[in-house]
This record gives sequence, structure tokens and C-alpha cells, in this order.
Amino acid sequence: MQDAGRRAQHQRLTSDLRAGLVIVGGGYCGLWTALLAKQRDPDRSVVLLEAKTIGWAASGRNGGFVAASLTHGASNGEARFPKELQQLDRLGMENLDAFERTVRDLQLDCDFERTGELGVATEPYQVEELREAAAADPSAQLLEGDALRAVLNSPTYLAGLRDTHSTALVHPAKLAFELARVAAEAGVLIFEDTRVTGLDSDDDGVDVRTSDGTVHASAVALATNVYPSLLARNRLMTVPVYDYVLMTEPLTDAQLASIGWSGREGVGDSANQFHYYRLSADNRILWGGYDAVYYPGGKVRSRYEKRPKSFERLASHFLTTFPQLEDIRFSHRWAGAIDTCSRFCAFYGTARNGRVAYAAGFTGLGVGSTRFAGDVMLDLLSGEKTERTELEMVKSQPIPFPPEPLATIGIQATRWSLDRADHNDGRRNLLLKTLDAVGLGFDS
Repeated sequence: MQDAGRRAQHQRLTSDLRAGLVIVGGGYCGLWTALLAKQRDPDRSVVLLEAKTIGWAASGRNGGFVAASLTHGASNGEARFPKELQQLDRLGMENLDAFERTVRDLQLDCDFERTGELGVATEPYQVEELREAAAADPSAQLLEGDALRAVLNSPTYLAGLRDTHSTALVHPAKLAFELARVAAEAGVLIFEDTRVTGLDSDDDGVDVRTSDGTVHASAVALATNVYPSLLARNRLMTVPVYDYVLMTEPLTDAQLASIGWSGREGVGDSANQFHYYRLSADNRILWGGYDAVYYPGGKVRSRYEKRPKSFERLASHFLTTFPQLEDIRFSHRWAGAIDTCSRFCAFYGTARNGRVAYAAGFTGLGVGSTRFAGDVMLDLLSGEKTERTELEMVKSQPIPFPPEPLATIGIQATRWSLDRADHNDGRRNLLLKTLDAVGLGFDS
């Protein structure tokens, strides 16, 4: 947020309105939905309601990886949607290409770079997994030894898999601010500091209630991410999992030369508890992941963002990965909640006789897939069958999480099991195998 520049301020809703479409949520999902709705029908009246400010939550503080995958990676997609994985991969790549065209055509100032991604193995068992992935994807390049160190130099790397086309990087807050700018220029009415308190529906439409006014809409799109859904049916579909991030000061030329990284790829390691990292436009390293913390009760609280143990662990892991940067300084640290669902990729649906559509459960991979979700919700609200609406991924729902205290017990046991697997050649214990079998498998 600090280096994203000045953003437009939007007023609070203070009176009743009527609209063709109301969108609840001012993050990526809501902003993409608003922009796409105006591109489909410039004359449609569109109102977006945000409880705080544009991009203040996940959309302003994520790692900025824009992935083509709609399924949280190939292995998760193969496990859950094997019959349509090839189709989902094509749609995901088309979505990323369209994302890039929007950045170019609307001149979004968001530090967009189509750098690709480097997946690295840091344990021997992960090397074979990368080799199998390389064999399945002719466009990916397996790197080992000097070839890997020439791309990015770390003593912890045993192998790497470079994909040059399926991932881009953006500045998270700049993207949110720019999407809001172009949506407003297209005619979307954006209201901030406007918390939606409920929905009332009848044959005439849906009343979207706030504390200071009601918007009567023909259709509503819910894009509330990790926050409690306005639909009771979805209250157990997601849980908030906290992710922690460090940011270094800008690297000097000598520091950057010591690790290489001339391709500027986004990087992720292959563990269940994995790190993700990338270079910013001014050559800082954003370093996040590993600790994915669920707090008993499943609430979103700002105090959960302050966890010194996680930041200390991240710093230690950073210096293990890049010991040549031992004199580096970390200038920023932050955290935020991820909307995790049991199938690890977004789910979709409608309510109130098809007048309300929703998308949630992006599980940390929403920077790119929220654009796809916007199209899905608009398709669902139109009532017409499209290729997107006929997907099993769109028609099906994930298994809900159990209520408390069972959710806390189950999630903590699963995290312990994932950590054990990471230190036991990737072998999944009985709990993880059982969860896999019933569709509640966690792989990161």
C-alpha cells in the first residue's frame, strides 16, 4: 500500500438506490466482476459496495502471483476434476491471456511481468516429482546442477522446474487500485465504508441492506472472500488461514548478482508447507508462506496478523535459502487471512432463485482466478448455459468444514500431519490418506 501511489477515494452510501447489478466486496473478485459486467453491457447500472476500502484485505497484501491454474495446480486438478482438467487448463490460460490484454489495453499501472514460475525441490523425494511433472508438460524445463544455479543460486535447491508462460507477477495494491479506476471510468458506482448487513429477496429482485441505505438490484454478485457469507449455506464452506510475509530492502547490484535471478521468475518450493517468493519492481524480495495458521474459532481478527514466531521462522528460512544475503535487512512484515475451502480451489453457485451468485474459496490462488470467477458469476446470473457454467468445477460444491470445535481439532491434526510428511520423504499418514479419499485432502 505504501508505494502504490494515491488512490481515488469513494464516498459512503447514504441513501437508497436501484441498480441492475450489485456487487458486494471491493477486492479483485468484485472489481473484475464489475468491470466485466460493464464490458458486456455498458448500459447496465452496476453498484459495488465495500465495507472498508478498495483492496484493503487479501487483494492488497498478497504475493502478486497471477497463475493460469484454476485448480490450485495440476495435481489438485487431477485429483478433483480429472475428466475436465485439460479443458480447465485451456480456460485458465485463456483467462491469463485476457488478464494480460486488459492490463495492456486499459493501461493498468500494476507492474505486470509475464515472468513464468520456478518450482524448486529442496528434499530428495521432491526431485522425482519434478521430473514426472516435466515429463507430463513438454513446455516446462527441468533444471539441475549448474543449469539450475545459473537461473537462481541457492545451496538448498536440488532441482527446479521452470515454466515460462503460465504465471505473471503484479504489484497487488496497484492492481486493486487500477481495477477500481477503470471500473469507475466505465460507469461503476463504487461505495466504500459501506458494510452490507443482509439480503432480502422477492419476485421483484433483491434488496441489499446497509446501515445507511438499501440498493434494490435485479441481480447480486457476492465477492466477500474470507469474510462470513451473506448466505447461511456457505458459512461452513471456508475457513480463514493466516499467511505471513516478509519484504526485504531493495537488493544492491552485488546482492542480486550473488543469487542471479535474471529471469525474475516467481518461485515456490515443493513442500506441503511451502515458501513462495518473488522480486518486486524495485528488486526487493517478497518472502512468504510456510506457516499457514488457523486460529480456534475460525474468526478473522487483526491481532492474528502479529505473530513474531512466524516472522522469525521466515527470516531464518530465508537466510538458509540465500546465505549469501546474510547482511540483508527486512523492511516490512505483514499477514492476512486466506479463504481456504476443502477442495483448494474456488467454488461457485447461485441462490434466491438465481438472482444471487457467489464465488469463494480461492485458497491463496485468487489473483488470476478471480477474473475467471467474475465471468462465471455473470454467466450464472444471465441464466444462459455457457462452457463455464457446464463445468463440473462450477456445478459441484466442496465438502463443508465441520463446526467448532471439530474444525480446530481436524485442521491442527492435518497441519501436524503435513509437517510430518515434509520430513518423511513426503509420505502421507493415515489421516491424510483418509482425507484424500473423502475429498478433504490438503496438499499445502
